[in-house]
Amino acid sequence: MTDAPRRLRLWPGIAAVALLFFCRFGLKQILTGPDGFVFVMKCVLGCAIAVLLWWLFLSRAAWVERWVGFALLVGSLVAAVLLGHESMLPAVATYGVAFHLLAFVLCVAVTRHLPDVQRRTAIVATILVSSGFWVFVRTDGVDGENNNSFAWRWSKTTEQRLLARGAEPMSRLPAAAVPGAQASWPGFRGSGRDGVIRGVRISTDWSESPPVELWRRPVGPGWSSFAVRGGLVYTQEQLGEHEVVTAYGATTGKPVWRHRDVARFYEAQGGGGPRATPTVEGNRVYTLGATGILNALDADDGELVWSRDVATDAGSEVPYWGFSSSPLVVDDLVVVDGGKLIAYDRITGEPRWFGPESTTTYSSPHLVTLDGVPQILFLRAGGSTSLLPSDGSLLWEHAWPGFTVAQPAMTPDGDILMGANQYGTRRITVTQGSDGWSAEERWTSTELKPYFNDFVLHEGHAYGFDGRILAGIDLETGERAWKGSRYGHGQLVLLADQDLLLVLSERGELALVSATPEGFTELGRVPALDGKTWNHPVLVGDLLLVRNGEEMAAFRLNLDQPRLVNTRK
Repeated sequence: MTDAPRRLRLWPGIAAVALLFFCRFGLKQILTGPDGFVFVMKCVLGCAIAVLLWWLFLSRAAWVERWVGFALLVGSLVAAVLLGHESMLPAVATYGVAFHLLAFVLCVAVTRHLPDVQRRTAIVATILVSSGFWVFVRTDGVDGENNNSFAWRWSKTTEQRLLARGAEPMSRLPAAAVPGAQASWPGFRGSGRDGVIRGVRISTDWSESPPVELWRRPVGPGWSSFAVRGGLVYTQEQLGEHEVVTAYGATTGKPVWRHRDVARFYEAQGGGGPRATPTVEGNRVYTLGATGILNALDADDGELVWSRDVATDAGSEVPYWGFSSSPLVVDDLVVVDGGKLIAYDRITGEPRWFGPESTTTYSSPHLVTLDGVPQILFLRAGGSTSLLPSDGSLLWEHAWPGFTVAQPAMTPDGDILMGANQYGTRRITVTQGSDGWSAEERWTSTELKPYFNDFVLHEGHAYGFDGRILAGIDLETGERAWKGSRYGHGQLVLLADQDLLLVLSERGELALVSATPEGFTELGRVPALDGKTWNHPVLVGDLLLVRNGEEMAAFRLNLDQPRLVNTRK
């Protein structure tokens, strides 16, 4: 059988692995977003199966080589997953398979003229090395386009380096703090959960007056944003085996108090840590951890008032990406998603009502008023649901197959705008008649396809992320006004008084963009953070707060002061 290597049929294997690489690293650049990635990975799987079928049935290798090679190719990757870091299962599927099969096909081609023993030894060694490599690395998660960030398995994570510094002593309450003050930024996306800031005008000439850094500090993993009250900044983070709610001094960045719960959430794509943003109401902070721990804490000192496990209360499982619902305070209720909407008594923590069974969601409950009736709007996989705040009874539903993560928005004339990744953006009209409530589609547009990136409404247009590119659409028609620069899967807020978007890109850059329909205009861009940034920015007066899963920072923005005009003759 010494002539077997010379009779190998190579071209089907080479063609299949070449097509595999084109799909994984070429087609993926064209088909962006989660659904594009799923389609690409289906193509990759098909090509991988084609490589294996080539080897088994078309390669003309000796049968013992075919079956042993097939067993080693599959078994070594399975072993790499079992022996590798906990983060590597998705990465082995999305990266490891491609390079594993490429190395195998190239080795077969290069060694085809060698004697049997040398050729087989080289093939076995190549298979073991190309699979064994993945045992020695880990992934620190993916970006919004499912590109992994790799590191050596033994290198310390930013969280481990933070923990190695030891416990940081709590600082005294800053002099600027005002106990009992009203929240200046009560929670997720501001007071209306709409990302709109009014009454603030900033200087837009960042070449002359850029943001001034006040402080910067490391922070534990998590995708929480901030709530702000009386000189304190509240956020959530992961510190080792504890989910932590921390209050920092707004002007110092130093911790004032911490509340810890023994809980840790982790998934390989987003990483570890809480997902939701604290909500401040009165003298209490309400927080929901990624594992389902709902806490009511004293806003001044962090003392626990009451605590619930929403997964236990709802009889549900922790969703794949963790509980992400920022608590909504409505009158004397705290409403969160626990697999179904649950309303708790704000004072005692006792459940007051449970909403209907729901599909998985990573959105937050949203308070709206339609036809004079306050109601809680809740977006989920497969559509939207509206409940009566007093008892959780169902008012109306609207079916849409898209997976909605971004928050909904109310148009000035009372319609609802919601987005669902590949399905785009939909405007619905909700009316109340003699037969009850109804919700009808007005239009659906694919010109703005938000994923987990929230959009804002301003002067007849919606502005947000169409995938990784900033875009604006007309509220009347859904037609695109413009499509601008790439900011990755970032977040933004609107300075309504200036027709201005303040964008925090996925790479941690700050940008100023005009919120006008005439076209995309970027007024300034400066670096703010290092690393993947999915957290929402917060602007209170001239204080800008930003964070990601590794660090947080505060900047002072120059306010645009009105000029005094001398009217004396």
